[in-house]
Amino acid sequence: MEKLIQTPCGPIQGCVCPRPGVIAFKGIRYATAGRWEYPKLVTSWEGVYDATAYGHCSYQPRAFYDEEQNEKKYFYYNEFRKGRTYTYSEDCLFLNIWIPEDAKPDDRLPVLVYIHGGGYTGGCGHERHFEDPVWAQRGIIGVTINYRLGPMGFACLPELAEEAGHTGNYGLYDQIAALHWVQDNIASFGGDPEKVTIMGQSAGAMSVQNLCQCALTDGLFRAAVMSSGGGAGTMLMGSVEKACEFWKQVMALSGCETLAQFRALEPEKLFEVWTRAKKEIKGGGMSGVPVKDGDFGAKDAPKKNIPYLSGTTSHDMMPPILFSMTKAWGKGEAFPNYVWYFDRMLPGDDCGAWHSSDLWYWFGTLDNCWRPMEYTDQKRSEQMVGYLCNFVKTGDPNGQSLPKWEPCDGKRVLCLGQNDPEMKKPPMGKMLVTMLTNKAVGE
Repeated sequence: MEKLIQTPCGPIQGCVCPRPGVIAFKGIRYATAGRWEYPKLVTSWEGVYDATAYGHCSYQPRAFYDEEQNEKKYFYYNEFRKGRTYTYSEDCLFLNIWIPEDAKPDDRLPVLVYIHGGGYTGGCGHERHFEDPVWAQRGIIGVTINYRLGPMGFACLPELAEEAGHTGNYGLYDQIAALHWVQDNIASFGGDPEKVTIMGQSAGAMSVQNLCQCALTDGLFRAAVMSSGGGAGTMLMGSVEKACEFWKQVMALSGCETLAQFRALEPEKLFEVWTRAKKEIKGGGMSGVPVKDGDFGAKDAPKKNIPYLSGTTSHDMMPPILFSMTKAWGKGEAFPNYVWYFDRMLPGDDCGAWHSSDLWYWFGTLDNCWRPMEYTDQKRSEQMVGYLCNFVKTGDPNGQSLPKWEPCDGKRVLCLGQNDPEMKKPPMGKMLVTMLTNKAVGE
């Protein structure tokens, strides 16, 4: 079954999903941008837009090597991308939408916009765990987005600042552009632009935090979900001035003398030089990430007074630190912060509840996974999807006979995973041991 709908941009054709009762619109171009230019919103297209195939991903390091042969990166490749084909381009500002097949423009369904993680240098909105989320079967419009990554999304140069008035954070402004496109168009898909929730994991959660402390996003969403990164949004951010010094050296290493030459540099060469510079230039390891540019990263920037859902996993990256940041996000604030701690030891290996493992459960996409998932995994995912969908609909995760989830009181949080959900204090000693002994699984 295909579905043709009319949007403010023009007509668009979607396609049937493997998940019953759901229609997908894939690879919708929400904005355009040249290299190191800020995005321009797409407001129209000619003819019927074919939204039956995913769009290009942003260029990223894995675009230039065979993931199957890279042992250091194999874990996440095997988990989330093996068996799928991805194309990479600078033309990558696409989003995907999943809707109930009977959704109508006047239904005004709540909307969940997901921002992928990957350290600001990798990932896309259609990896295996994101494909065909169960949310549409629960009356939620689901949206995933691509945005520019690494040197494409976060370079800084004085010449760029002179040209546009500021420089850097192109990837974050892409995210804002996607939210504006959703505001302008989602009603045509049956969604309510006044009922948008944003969600992200890892660098996606850091992005969500930055969006929640940015005045440019006022009115674009009403609730936020942060997995393994809430409270850590400004942790990696440096100054524009230091970033410009680094990128001037990258430009010199590339052999380019002018901005025009640097802009025209082949993507593979740009990534090659950037990778080399990260190793050779002091502070280079902190490149390819957001900077404090006035719109983002201000230390005293107020947090939006909206409800939050946030948490970490027991075998996360730096578990006690991330978990403490997550709990601290709502401390002393008027808004509720519903905090979770996920400790399901996923079947199939002994890596535990590793960084990102909870995504299979929140998206309800366990059937896409290679792991021998058990009844308890299906049950846990149903509960987590229930909490998430309730939160998107009302700003409160409770309901549908689910165990009661209270906002974080600084100590007690909702534990998810091995046992039925329960409000208790997670074992910090276990988390510390995990941090010291956990296997490295690089993204």
